[in-house]
Amino acid sequence: MRRQESEQVAKFADMFSAMGTEPRLRIMQLLLSAHPDGMVVSEIQQELEIPNSTLSHHLDKLKNEGLVQVRRESTFLRCTADTDALQQLLQFLYAECCTRNKALKPEQVTCCR
Repeated sequence: MRRQESEQVAKFADMFSAMGTEPRLRIMQLLLSAHPDGMVVSEIQQELEIPNSTLSHHLDKLKNEGLVQVRRESTFLRCTADTDALQQLLQFLYAECCTRNKALKPEQVTCCR
């Protein structure tokens, strides 16, 4: 495997790992459902009913892996899903399962019919 491919696989593995807990996956679902506006941290906390310190930890992990963007708005922090990063991640999987070895038909992996 070429070095660039190896680094890309490692990057995607880290992204999957970041989403590999129930709270983080739920955060991603919430942020995607609120796209493109995103949500302020208090809205996420209220929806998930988890302590602020725990939420902060999960958001930091998602942010560090490039899956979530956080920006300050006055006294609030607004979080949005980084759809470009998610698109890269999905394209990586799609290339393997639907293009290269045709393990799945493309219409089997589309969610929005």
